[in-house]
Amino acid sequence: MASEIAINHREKALSILKADADKIMKLIKVQMDNLTMPQCPLYEEVLDTQMFGLSREIDFAVRLGLVGEHEGKELLDTLERELSALHEAFTGK
Repeated sequence: MASEIAINHREKALSILKADADKIMKLIKVQMDNLTMPQCPLYEEVLDTQMFGLSREIDFAVRLGLVGEHEGKELLDTLERELSALHEAFTGK
């Protein structure tokens, strides 16, 4: 029973972290499409703030033992690659 609860909490934590990463991606897409250029300080500030917040969430989940350190790093790395590809696509227009 306890292991089932731990697995459920782990799955929920990963789901929440992935949803937050998706929100960041969507926020940046909207910003790039409608508001600002990637070179704009506002864009960079939003991106830095959001990425920092997500990294703190991941660190907290890792310290609680809900997410493995490797999984957390992979989530951030994946988001950074996706954002980089989005940036390149936008500036390559």
